[in-house]
Amino acid sequence: METFESLVRTEFAPKTRYLNTASNGLLPARTVAALHKAALLRAEGRPLLPLYEDVEKCREAYARLAGVPATRVAAGASVAAHTGVIAASLPAGAEVLTAEDDFTSVLNPFHVRGDLKVRTVPLERIAESVRPGTALVAVSAAQSADGRIADLATLREAARAHGARTYVDFSQSAGWLPMNAAEYDFTASASFKWLLGPHGAAFLTVPEDFGGLTPVLAGWVAGEVPWDSCYGPVAELAHSARRFDLTHALFTYTGLRRSLELIEEIGLSTLHTHAVELADRFRTGLAGLGHAPVPAAGSAIVSVPGLGDRQPELSRAGIEVSNRAGNLRAAFHLYNTPEDVDRLLDALAG
Repeated sequence: METFESLVRTEFAPKTRYLNTASNGLLPARTVAALHKAALLRAEGRPLLPLYEDVEKCREAYARLAGVPATRVAAGASVAAHTGVIAASLPAGAEVLTAEDDFTSVLNPFHVRGDLKVRTVPLERIAESVRPGTALVAVSAAQSADGRIADLATLREAARAHGARTYVDFSQSAGWLPMNAAEYDFTASASFKWLLGPHGAAFLTVPEDFGGLTPVLAGWVAGEVPWDSCYGPVAELAHSARRFDLTHALFTYTGLRRSLELIEEIGLSTLHTHAVELADRFRTGLAGLGHAPVPAAGSAIVSVPGLGDRQPELSRAGIEVSNRAGNLRAAFHLYNTPEDVDRLLDALAG
């Protein structure tokens, strides 16, 4: 049986010190091979139909990671599209509670409705800000800009106490932070970050009764029998969350299937420990340099105020991080090492 280290060496060979998973994850070798094979099938005019199996395998794998039955998982294209379906389901005048400066895909569909009451509070106050009349609380599990982790347990209880539904975006945590989507009404996640997939796939989880959502973006793949739903209105929507599917980007899902297999082979517990230990190593090193990151205990994302403008020079030095809201953001995942952390610290020391 391969060790963690040998498996990572087999799958990844970055040419940089890549510390930017919060923007994009690296593609494993097995994923690249699957994408190449799919592209050849298309180039040679051979059928891609067997690749629809990859969509279902991805749905099942994500369901296991999320802790819900596959019947509660919809396969779409973006978190913004999933948020849009949820926003469309709310009655005019409904109050949506959100966190300040959360990622736009979690927020904007509620704002563009024009007839919803969108209330915004600091992340640390979101649980205490749920009140009678709040219809939905929408928040990211881990903040994109700085890695802060929402107190989801407290938020969940506050929402239940006031009869509010919950919507959690796991895009910046699925793949390193264990999650239980069953504890929330709706959740979503992109797959091109910590889940190591290509762009073009995102998952939505819904309650068994669909939580009052209408599949306003449904096409033929949302039919109970898709190949009988190609012409005219869909006569019978899927009996599962697949009724919320968007037409599948087949190449993406054939690659993502292999990435999710790798995540499961290693295990979320191992990934969590590895990523957070590296992030904590970086936080300790920053303190020695006199820098104070945004407080984000337990997060694999570290954001340092005032250093964002150093991103270009770090990139020229072969160290990939990102500049978010003026902060230097480093994000740690399975392919990172203590040497990566120390190299970044040395570069910041100048």
